[in-house]
Amino acid sequence: MTPESSYLETRLATGEADLLAAQRLRYRVFVEELGADGPLVDHQHRLERDEFDPVVDHLVLVDHRRSVADLDHVVGVYRLLPGDRAEKFGRFYCDAEYDLDPLRQSGRSLLELGRSCVDAGMRGGTGMYLLWTALAEYVLSREIQLLFGVASFHGTDAQALSQPLSWLHHHHLALPQIRPRAHPEGFQRMDLIPADQLERRGAMTLMPPLIKAYLRLGGTVGEGAYLDREFNTTDVFLLVDTAAMSQKHRKFYETRWQAQ
Repeated sequence: MTPESSYLETRLATGEADLLAAQRLRYRVFVEELGADGPLVDHQHRLERDEFDPVVDHLVLVDHRRSVADLDHVVGVYRLLPGDRAEKFGRFYCDAEYDLDPLRQSGRSLLELGRSCVDAGMRGGTGMYLLWTALAEYVLSREIQLLFGVASFHGTDAQALSQPLSWLHHHHLALPQIRPRAHPEGFQRMDLIPADQLERRGAMTLMPPLIKAYLRLGGTVGEGAYLDREFNTTDVFLLVDTAAMSQKHRKFYETRWQAQ
């Protein structure tokens, strides 16, 4: 146990204080840092929220040194929506940006990941490791087969992102039979640079850490990016087939889960 992990805890949100603190953290990251907005964002109380919040599981990273009363105790969050719950609710969040029929027709168990963020002061430390370990436990205990969600580049200037977008298209496209495609109204081609003109270093320098993490797990991407002008982001669909994970990562996660 590291000194940092002694005061950090991961758990599913257990009450209103956890949910509000997660929404407060999302406001700091998505609204104040990245300039996002939305119809249910509460600027007065600094809460980033939407219609999915009541139906998802919120996996939270709690810092026990911080105040629950001030809604400051949640320093990391992942929003998790299992496929059976999405079916009852009527849709996934990603349905607004991508055609998910290939995933639904696959017959495999699904889990959508969303609204992932970590407090600025906790990035690059133990926190993200703890969140990912807790996510692995959630996935393994529920026998999830396909994980998916969108990860974002800041801004909507696709030309400025041509290197990383093209790298993803040429090197990490999902298999055709399970490959979602961005809806036409926000569709942005990702093959902006020919494969033989790409520079890996340049592409990776501009790649967000979250996307790099999914790629290390064997993650693949959908067809086309989606320009989300409301959130001021260029979104990429990410898909992880747990059956196709590298043996290194599968062994790591399964060992962590069996040890609990």
